[in-house]
Amino acid sequence: MAGVSPLQTARRAPRRIQVGGIAVGGGAPVSVQSMTNTDTRDVAATLAQIEALAAAGCEIVRCAVPDEDAVAALAAIRAGSSLPLIADIHFDHRLALGALAAGVDGLRLNPGNIGARWKVEEVVSVCRERGVPIRIGVNGGSLEKHLLERHGHATPEAMVESALGHIRLLEDLGFDAIKVSLKASDIRRTVAAYRLLAAQVDYPLHIGITEAGTTWSGTIKSAVGLGVLLHEGIGDTLRVSLTGDPVEEVRVGWEILKSLGLRERGPLFVSCPTCGRCQVDLIRVAEEVERRLHDLPQTLTVAVMGCVVNGPGEAREADVGLAGGKGEALLFRKGQIVRKVPEHQMVEALINEVHTLLNEQGRQDP
Repeated sequence: MAGVSPLQTARRAPRRIQVGGIAVGGGAPVSVQSMTNTDTRDVAATLAQIEALAAAGCEIVRCAVPDEDAVAALAAIRAGSSLPLIADIHFDHRLALGALAAGVDGLRLNPGNIGARWKVEEVVSVCRERGVPIRIGVNGGSLEKHLLERHGHATPEAMVESALGHIRLLEDLGFDAIKVSLKASDIRRTVAAYRLLAAQVDYPLHIGITEAGTTWSGTIKSAVGLGVLLHEGIGDTLRVSLTGDPVEEVRVGWEILKSLGLRERGPLFVSCPTCGRCQVDLIRVAEEVERRLHDLPQTLTVAVMGCVVNGPGEAREADVGLAGGKGEALLFRKGQIVRKVPEHQMVEALINEVHTLLNEQGRQDP
């Protein structure tokens, strides 16, 4: 297929909505989201975490809004946040109305869970007036009782039926600024549910594996599940759900998108797994280089290789690279050998070359 990366099929083409300044769907880039884990009532702590997320590349942030005290903090959070802010609401439509009054850019709210139809109408009316979209968020762990009774458990079909029910409530009110998610902790169930829904509606889809686990296990589960969906063209925003620092969610999300060629941000690291031919402490060097460069927003390829078999080729293909020898390495830049450096200088030599290259590129930009 012309113009399509060999790593992926054509992307699904849903309608477009706007979350603050971020376009979602309709051919817009897949955006990276996260959720604060601070107490929303603590404005200073929440804003500090939002800025840390923004620095890591987060594009949309969500905050839990469990009560009126959290609602009262939202106006100050919205005013101080550099990111579009989504309020996570459950059951109480008054919290949604308060969040809208505070100026949030989106709601995560299941309309079927907030009571009588007039309550949904009130929320939809304000969302329409303010141009605020609603994300319907179906979770395999909290499906409606009647769906569990009919399907036996939280099957993909039950999850999709739940989503369609919420969608119909909004559509009946003439509201279509909708985004939908269908998350479970099981990868196969999540993927199957998204495939089913993607074939039935043209709303943007927020993808994720919920309750994925700790940074180690959750990263693997999320990479597998989200990688499958993104490879199939499904997904307009994503969140990697990890038990830990939400900044890591953002970093993992970007790495998933970068690995599929869907987005570019920060360095792409290439390093070999090491073997008996390696004669430098490559593990230490590679880990230190990645640690010192992972917050760079600029896009470039950095290679740290350990031996003469694949090392020179990979280092030559990178923007900046090292090809290890016996207690030393060749330093490459844009395909050319810069110099030979001893092992104890490998990290600093590579870091300095990266910054020199970026500085020169910055001076050449119009």
